[in-house]
Amino acid sequence: MALDGITTAAIISELKTALLGGRIDKIHQPLGDEIRFSVRGLGTPKKVLVSANSGHPRIHLTESVRENPMTAPLFCMVLRKYIAGGKIVDIIQPEFERIVILKIESANEMGDITTKSLILEIMGKHSNLILTDENGKILDSIKRITHEKSSVREVLPGKEYVFPPSQNKKNPLLAEKNDFLSALHLQEGRRLQEFLYQTYTGISPLMAGEVCSRAYLSASDACQETTLEEGERLFAAFSQMMEEIQREAFLPAIYYQKDTQRIVDFSVLEMTQFASMQAKAYPTVSALLEGFYQERDNAFHIRQKAHDLRRLVMTNIERCIKKKEIQLKTLRETKNMDIWKKKGELLTANIYAVKQGMTTFRTVDFYDENMEEIEIALDPLKTPAENAQKYFSKYNKAKRTLAALEIQQKQNDEELAYLESVLNALDNAKDDADLSEIRTELAESGFLRRQVQKKGSSRPKKAKPLHFISSDGYDIFVGKSNLQNDELTLRTAESTDIWLHTKEIPGSHVIIRTNGTGEAPDTTLEEAANLAAFFSKAKNSSMVPVDYTLRKNVKKPNGAKPGMVIYLTNRTIYITPDENRVNQMKTE
Repeated sequence: MALDGITTAAIISELKTALLGGRIDKIHQPLGDEIRFSVRGLGTPKKVLVSANSGHPRIHLTESVRENPMTAPLFCMVLRKYIAGGKIVDIIQPEFERIVILKIESANEMGDITTKSLILEIMGKHSNLILTDENGKILDSIKRITHEKSSVREVLPGKEYVFPPSQNKKNPLLAEKNDFLSALHLQEGRRLQEFLYQTYTGISPLMAGEVCSRAYLSASDACQETTLEEGERLFAAFSQMMEEIQREAFLPAIYYQKDTQRIVDFSVLEMTQFASMQAKAYPTVSALLEGFYQERDNAFHIRQKAHDLRRLVMTNIERCIKKKEIQLKTLRETKNMDIWKKKGELLTANIYAVKQGMTTFRTVDFYDENMEEIEIALDPLKTPAENAQKYFSKYNKAKRTLAALEIQQKQNDEELAYLESVLNALDNAKDDADLSEIRTELAESGFLRRQVQKKGSSRPKKAKPLHFISSDGYDIFVGKSNLQNDELTLRTAESTDIWLHTKEIPGSHVIIRTNGTGEAPDTTLEEAANLAAFFSKAKNSSMVPVDYTLRKNVKKPNGAKPGMVIYLTNRTIYITPDENRVNQMKTE
């Protein structure tokens, strides 16, 4: 669920309590579309996250920490210049829109106190964060919008700030019964849910459905078929919701399906339509948004940062696939090589009977147990000996090609398997450290140029394997990249630990700590096999084969690429990956 006007109102209520009167400090821009700053002077300093991310735009208090770039981006520098040390005097939501305006008093170049506005527009892919001066002039924005990008509204330094185009919707907090009922019965071809979210500002389809649920009506009922009594019930439910918002009776919660534990949605009001679902309550709206968006937002940015690596890997995978096709075609072309040798030998044995100028020659095939005749094509311009030599040459060339092809096929298949394992590692990457490790691995394998570390720059943080605890209390570790797989299997694991990996399928190395026993309960083995299947290319398949053996049986061949190992004396578990089972396991 994106932030609608109701959630925006809830977060503004919370921010007013927490931030009004505080001063802005330590402004950072860890991502291209995200600003973080501290607010001091109100007891414990508060940290605020403001994101104009196209998928998850939002503003809330945060406890999370993100690594900042060595050099601050331009917009961050502009904010530091104009509002660092500034006092937050008001937080506004104009006309119940999905817009948050922080009014900040700060000194200008002359030392005079003026009021700047930091404006967050929550508009999906058009979301933006804009700073304006006391006269409404744009000082800068996190996303600059030129005339080429939008002919409706330019967002550039020096331009006058204007609100996004209105959709002619009404403020729901000011709704009156007569206007509501009149508008309801004039809706041609619309359903109740559509009427609510298309008529009133800040009402999402989800909250429109909740109004219908509270009125004991179906969201898909036609407006024109609604009776007067049903219309009054609908308005009463709508008014009740608006009254809850005005008295700030917010109940932030995330709703889950009871059987699968999958997140359905979140809300800041009680949801009667989700009565049959499991609700996880949060103490604040900020805690709710942090819990709901943090993983999704991180995954989005990791996908963005991994885009160039993914494209590189996919390009090389396509190259390997094309090479494989050429190799198979060559293999098909050499399948007749023994026939060419036989024809050369038959021509040599019958050299006396072959005359120059003949185009074909028929003879008994004494290699055939039935002694059937065989027809041999000849070049009339060549002598009998030259024709025989031509077949021997074709045979010898095919023999050399086949010998080289076997080596090339092995190398190509190994490279393809390796690249697919890297692709799987990119799917499992959780943070910048994981991507840095994959980038290093690709450089060491010759797919990327090595990057020279700039003098004074900090070394990238080392990524750690995922850590799970089985229901029997056993530690289980899962590698997220090939370098990590090597480290985990060959250096971290004990010889008596149990090693698991999907059979002939790219995936993570999984280690069960057996504390020297070399054994683990069946439940722990199944849970570890589920992790191996889930963190593999086959995560969406069923009955995935997972091999397991003691770590001492796993070896790395000389010259093998990262993550590539061989093993003996294994057993196999067939398991269907279960994400809920993964989520339910304890992790660090």
